[in-house]
Amino acid sequence: MTIQSIYIPHLLNLGDRTQSLMIDENVSELESLTPVRGKMTVRHGGTFLEITVKAETIITFSCDRCTKQYNQRLALDQSEIIWLDKEADLPQKFPKEREVSCEDLSETLSPEGHFEVEKWLYEQFSLAFPLRRLCGNDCQAPLIDSPQIEVSADGRWSALEILKRQLSQ
Repeated sequence: MTIQSIYIPHLLNLGDRTQSLMIDENVSELESLTPVRGKMTVRHGGTFLEITVKAETIITFSCDRCTKQYNQRLALDQSEIIWLDKEADLPQKFPKEREVSCEDLSETLSPEGHFEVEKWLYEQFSLAFPLRRLCGNDCQAPLIDSPQIEVSADGRWSALEILKRQLSQ
């Protein structure tokens, strides 16, 4: 089962123009051990949507240092404003190069379109991934059994390896 999208004009028919969703589903393309669980609120503010979410799941990562896999809980507690613009769905032709102002760096949707809940959740959890993935504070890089055997994935470093050996003698 997938999380349904919200047809934006339907929000205007609700008493407080707000729809609350209880989420207990897997988000497609988000490889998680547990379903995403939490609550989302989508409020129509006339010219914008205000999205608020508190949700969590558990993701399996590979440690950047030792390459072992470990599980980490990811939690969202955030909100976002998405502007409604009638021209948001129209194809736009931009020059190959153009200057972008800060005002252009905002999310927009058509007021007659859909808010894709599942896509938005996937994007938010992806942004919540840790930049540095370590299985623990005491994680150590794997040790090489023999100090004489050093494997270099890039042959361009061989001259540096030779220099290091000469300096250590």
